[in-house]
Amino acid sequence: MGLFSKFFSGLQKTQSKLSGELKRVVSRSPKFTEDDVEELEAVLLASDMGYAVTEQIVDAVREQYQSSGGQAGDVLQVAQSVVETSLGSGDDEQTKRLAKRDDLTVVSLVGVNGAGKTTTAAKLANRVKTEGANPMLAACDTFRAAAIEQLNLWGNRLDIPVVSSEYGADPASVAHDAVNSALSKGSDYLFIDTAGRLHTKHNLMRELEKLHRVISTKSEGAPHETLLVVDASVGSNALSQAREFNKSVPLTGLVITKLDGTSKGGMVVAIQNELDLPVKFIGLGEQADDLQPFSPTEYARALFFEE
Repeated sequence: MGLFSKFFSGLQKTQSKLSGELKRVVSRSPKFTEDDVEELEAVLLASDMGYAVTEQIVDAVREQYQSSGGQAGDVLQVAQSVVETSLGSGDDEQTKRLAKRDDLTVVSLVGVNGAGKTTTAAKLANRVKTEGANPMLAACDTFRAAAIEQLNLWGNRLDIPVVSSEYGADPASVAHDAVNSALSKGSDYLFIDTAGRLHTKHNLMRELEKLHRVISTKSEGAPHETLLVVDASVGSNALSQAREFNKSVPLTGLVITKLDGTSKGGMVVAIQNELDLPVKFIGLGEQADDLQPFSPTEYARALFFEE
């Protein structure tokens, strides 16, 4: 399956609703009335596209109407162009890849409960393994029931070593031991699965800061990537999550999960546009290879056009 096919398959719920509603609004009349403007805004905001990008699309559609009378297919093309520009260049490879150091690269996965951090850690480890790297996983969620077992199951399935301890253990201590193990075994990457925490709980955010301080004493500059894992179904709430996490542990990028199960795929556009944080990967399914590097071009196309 090609990249666009994967994107289209994962974004089918968003694409079906978004393109269908856009076509309906713009095909009713050769004129673009204020009622049409309001309805177009409502359609875009319902996909959690965000106010800034929504207004850019509406302005571009209005201009297109004035110049050519407005055809539904043209309007979809206009919307795709605005979204693609907002998301940035599809040729910027650095936004699609993890950082890579000559020795160990430490990647911390952070986010709220239920975002999919454990699965994402395993899928990222599998991804770099298929590219020839030597990854390791660290089970630093010592609070959620079955979190340690879940990561160990992934490790066994993918043949990737996992450093873990017992429930109730100090997460910073587990992370410390994991960095030592990864360094001693010559691992290329260490993916740290941290406990889910509400971004509004300051004591839990301080604990995350402590974990990052501890691993920085073992590996200079660690964590070298701090990726916020966001469940796409939370829509615009992802913006507040990203803002608060970024205050405590500066983020280097985002991983958007569960896009295949929501019609709110526009939230990716809103996050990148408003916070200027690169979306590095998106989750489009349950399998180990369903975590895909983010492509602005393919994503924008899959939002509005069928395969």
